[in-house]
Amino acid sequence: MAEEVWVGTWRPHRPRGPIMALYSSPGPKYLIPPTTGFMKHTPTKLRAPAYSFRGAPMLLAENCSPGPRYSVNPKILRTGKDLGPAYSILGRYCTKTIMTPGPGDYFPEKSTKHVFDSAPSHSISARTKTFRVDSTPGPAAYMLPVVMGPHTVGKASQPSFSIKGRSKLGSFSDDLHKTPGPAAYRQTDVQVTKLKAPRYTMAARVEPPGDKTLKPGPGAHSPEKVTMTKPSAPVVTFGIKHSDYMTPLVVDVE
Repeated sequence: MAEEVWVGTWRPHRPRGPIMALYSSPGPKYLIPPTTGFMKHTPTKLRAPAYSFRGAPMLLAENCSPGPRYSVNPKILRTGKDLGPAYSILGRYCTKTIMTPGPGDYFPEKSTKHVFDSAPSHSISARTKTFRVDSTPGPAAYMLPVVMGPHTVGKASQPSFSIKGRSKLGSFSDDLHKTPGPAAYRQTDVQVTKLKAPRYTMAARVEPPGDKTLKPGPGAHSPEKVTMTKPSAPVVTFGIKHSDYMTPLVVDVE
């Protein structure tokens, strides 16, 4: 009857190894450092030297050298090019033309004064730059004193007489009273002291007020087309092609 209470193949039994949940202390968490190996070796024992293998080399894609990308010319050896003599046609050089003097540009007859003895020659120099700003007077600024007339300098002169002009004081044209003449007064208008005659002016043309818009003339009317007051024959027209319920197109005409 006791075997029928449990379901499955599991049955309660004693644990085969230590279970950490059954202990309140850290248990086997702290272990003694090993005496073998290189990592975490016990410091109380001597540690033998350890050797490791070298890692894998770098990939070729990460190498900075160009590798066999550049093909070496087979005609180039360690001592230079292994080629025969080769010639090419060179273009014409662009030379700069220099104007050199010809035989007609020389004057040997003018060289005698430099080769042989010659008399001294003098030339007139040009005006200096300070000539325009020079404020000293020239020869034309001085005048010799006159030797004729009463204004001679350092010499005796004869008496000179002159004809004096006519004086206005005491002459026939001298105005002793200083009064105005007849021409100094303005003529008085006759209408100031006598009856004034009537005066008329011409007024401007007066236009009557009215409408200035253009009115139709007799030729603008067509009485022969009037059929409202006279009998006429029946007139038949065609119907429209669009629907009566459609909104007509409205175009703004300026």
